[in-house]
Order: sequence, then C-alpha cells, then structure tokens
Amino acid sequence: MEEFQLEEYLSNGVERILRNIVKMSDPKGSLFLLKFMAAEKRARVIREKSEIRGEHIPPFLIASITSKCNLHCKGCYARANGACKEGFDSKELTGRQWGDIFGQAERLGISFILLAGGEPLMRRDVIEEAGNHKGILFPVFTNGTMFDDDYFKMFAEKRNLLPVLSIEGDREQTDARRGSGIYSVLNQTMKNLKKDRLLFGVSVTVTNENLQEVTSEEFLDRLEENGCKAVVYVEYVPADGKTEYLAPGERERQEFDRRLLKLRKKQEHMMFISFPGDEKASGGCLAAGRGFFHINAAGGAEPCPFSPYTDTNLVHTSLRKALSSPLFLKLRGSGSLEEFHSGGCALFEKEQMVKGLLKGEEL
Repeated sequence: MEEFQLEEYLSNGVERILRNIVKMSDPKGSLFLLKFMAAEKRARVIREKSEIRGEHIPPFLIASITSKCNLHCKGCYARANGACKEGFDSKELTGRQWGDIFGQAERLGISFILLAGGEPLMRRDVIEEAGNHKGILFPVFTNGTMFDDDYFKMFAEKRNLLPVLSIEGDREQTDARRGSGIYSVLNQTMKNLKKDRLLFGVSVTVTNENLQEVTSEEFLDRLEENGCKAVVYVEYVPADGKTEYLAPGERERQEFDRRLLKLRKKQEHMMFISFPGDEKASGGCLAAGRGFFHINAAGGAEPCPFSPYTDTNLVHTSLRKALSSPLFLKLRGSGSLEEFHSGGCALFEKEQMVKGLLKGEEL
C-alpha cells in the first residue's frame, strides 16, 4: 500500500509539472506538450500495472551522458569525486547505447530523463538520440556556453528537449564560481532562446552566500525578462570539508522554504522546483529507484549523483534489472531512505553506510 501511494504521489507530480509547462509554452510547444500529456497518461498506466505486479518503476531518471566539461566551476562535486574529468574516456557509452537505454525507459513508462554531465552539450550524438524519443521529456542541464546555430535549431525542432541553464545569481556570483564572462554568455544564450520562442529554465545551486539573491524578486524579474519560465533550486552539497561552510544549515533551509512558498504564491507565471526540499513531501529520499536513480557516463547504475556507488552496469544488464540491483534493493529495504531528514542530500550524509552495503555489510 505504501509503495502504491508513492507511485500515485510521483505520477501526480509529473502531471502537475506538465500542466505548468503547458501554461508557459508558446503555441507550438503547447501543441507538442498536449500530445505528450496523452503519452504520459499511457506511461502512467504502464507504471501502475507494474506496481500491481510488485515492480516499482519511477517516472524519473538522471543520466550523466559525459564526464567531460569545458568549465572548471569552483566546488564542482562531479570533479571532486572523479565523475567529471579531462580527456577522452573510452568507457563512455556510445550514442547508440544511450539510445537503447532511452528506448527501454520509454517502454517501462519512464517519462522524464534529466540529462547532465559533465557538460551534456559536448555529446551532440546523445542529445540528437534523446530528441528522437518523443515519449520522454529530457531537461538538459547545461552550463549554457556551447549553444550554436545547430543546437538552437535542434531544440526548436525537438520540443521534448528542454534547456536548463546553470546560473549562480548575479554577475559577480556567477563569474566567481563559473569563470569570468560566463554571466554575459548566459544572458546572450537566454536572449537567443527567447528570440526563438523556446521554453527554458535555469538551475541554481543554493548556498549560504547566494540564498537571498537567488530568491529575490529582482533576480527572478531579470530571468523572466530574458524569457526564463522555470527555476530549479538545488541545495549545495560540499565537495570536500573545505566548503562545508557554503552548505545551508537548518536555519537557512527554513528561510529558503519560507521564501519559496512566497514565490510560488506570488509568481504563479513561473515554476519553482526545489531539490532535495521537495522530497520531504514524499516521505524521504527518492534515490535508488524510489523516485529516480542515476546512470553515470559509463553506464553504472548509482543511487543518485551525490552517491556515486554502483554494483550494476547497463552495458551488461537491462534497465528493468538495474532497478532491482542488489545495492538499490538493500537501500530501499533498509528503511534509511524513508527516514526524516531536514535537508541536504540524505545519501551523501550516509556515505559510509552506502559503502558498507556495497561491500556486503549488514546494517
């Protein structure tokens, strides 16, 4: 019964997100999304039938399609844990392999796959492959610096690809973390997306230093003026002990929750998503297949991007079987994902426990 309620919660969340996206889209985008909503209803039926058989299929996945990135952002977790690095990596999945995974996801009833990296626009072959799977929406989390005419054309033609640009706040904060001149590049990218009438959002890493700025009306008004329709707030996870002071504490989380509630009431024309804050309503952490899981650039199935541990690879097994990997089953069966947590990343805080389960240790 509890699992079915989770499926209902997640599926209702998908429908709510889609309704908001339709409201914010241009006519061409709205037409595509209305068709997609019909496809999502069919996907929900697939997930519900699986649930009845005792098989929980989450509606979301996160796929880091490359380990390469053209920027060196301060405090980058992916670089700190080795998921993002320089040079050619022969272990990265091919575009065809990713296409096969996307096809499996579509048949299982998975509706959203978040494409990340590294910098996902460095894998044009995978982005093109994703655009061919019309039964899935692909938010593409990008630093926004690699758009060219061909990419603008691709996003215009394949409306299931939704750009989400990373920004840290104003010019000073963004350039301080991402590099000199990046804020100006992002502004120009937004203006070009607006000119082409393309729906896009931004992703903001929330720290103690930028919390007030990125939830201010002035900041959001600038984004809206540039055509932004959605903001994804992601709480900062410290890459190492040296940056723990940037991670919001309980007092800052409560302040952020108050500000977010006010924004959602006052600025209904924009959509606001908070991670992991919005997980609280689901009764705990959604990783390890409860609500999503993460596929790394080499095909490893991981609980989430902030818990980069795997015992299963999609090169050797199906997506369906990966959802029942030994590590995922142990995590879901341990009860630790459902435990209350005030904020932050629950599995990042339980790193030693995850490592122990991977080694076969008992809780």
